[in-house]
Amino acid sequence: MNVFWGRSGRLLAICAFIALVGCSEEKKSQSTSPIPSKVSVFEVKPERLPVVDELPGRVAPMVTADVRPRVTGIVLRRVFEQGSTVREGDLLYVIDPEPFRVKVDAARATLDSAIAAQRLARQKSDRQIRLSQTGVAARENLDTAVAELAQSNADMERARADLKSAELDLQYTEIRAPASGRIGRALVTEGALVSPTSDVMATIQQMDPVYADFTQPADRLIALKNAVSDGKLQADESGSAVLKLISAEGRPYPHYGKLLFSEATVNSATGQLILRGEFPNPDLNLLPGMYVRARIEQAAMDGALAVPEQAVQRDTAGKPQLYVVGKEEKVDLRTVALGWLVDGRWVVTEGISAGDRVVVEGFQKVAPDAQVAAEPWTDPAISQTTAAKEE
Repeated sequence: MNVFWGRSGRLLAICAFIALVGCSEEKKSQSTSPIPSKVSVFEVKPERLPVVDELPGRVAPMVTADVRPRVTGIVLRRVFEQGSTVREGDLLYVIDPEPFRVKVDAARATLDSAIAAQRLARQKSDRQIRLSQTGVAARENLDTAVAELAQSNADMERARADLKSAELDLQYTEIRAPASGRIGRALVTEGALVSPTSDVMATIQQMDPVYADFTQPADRLIALKNAVSDGKLQADESGSAVLKLISAEGRPYPHYGKLLFSEATVNSATGQLILRGEFPNPDLNLLPGMYVRARIEQAAMDGALAVPEQAVQRDTAGKPQLYVVGKEEKVDLRTVALGWLVDGRWVVTEGISAGDRVVVEGFQKVAPDAQVAAEPWTDPAISQTTAAKEE
């Protein structure tokens, strides 16, 4: 009997120990189960969004005029202030006018002499005509007088032209602005000898408005036109593209531009087209040669799917990815295809569907197939605007 109870006691003790170990393991398992990470999600909805291309470009002046001398002479003085704004016709340089005044005086004297000779030749011709009518003068004398009169008339016209030329040369000793705009640094100094074949004396650039020349792949432009013709995209109602300028630092330019034209030929080396836009520049913040980027709205897409820019991740190969929360509140990592940026959002062309919930904040703490606690994401820009209105 004692043996029986001894064996039974040991058996009961073993069963109790196993039960206790099982309970402790169950509690340990329950205590170490992961807590779902909180993430902010954005529900994707189809929208009508503009098709935006971001293109690199350079600022170019609307008018560039080189200031050159039209006569040869010594520069007496520079009148303009370097870097200032000048108007067409403003005096810039003065060349020594004395040699040209002497030429004007000589040309005027030559003209007076030609006028006197022409007057004498006319009198002689009239006299020979009258004598010829009475039969006193010989025909030869009349012909000679008429020819001398014609020669004196030609000499007088040539002397008058020489005087005008001398007066123009004297006028050109005052070098004036050929166009309105901002003038650069002086390239010659007082005392320099200049001539029409010498270097440029200064350069004037018209800065308001300015041009901006951009490059766009020809294939991209053709694809846009084909998409519009196929009905996938809708062209802008005004028929012209909207241009918005972005500086190299990413700051938007406050004035919108207009697209003037695109080149009719493609650069064979790069496959690029040149697009030229015109922008107002009242504050002269755009300088020739400045690198800029333009956002061009060339069409619109119905049913476009866009996600906040910060939701897009990239793998080691640089391919864009999105974390998407499924129905079971589990995260799915998807590789997507991106189109273009519109107001801080990427248009996604492949990889997601309407109604998908994309993780915007908190993706640093999740992994594929992880359980999450999703809550709607609020755009900080919208929140700030709402708060400002309430205040």
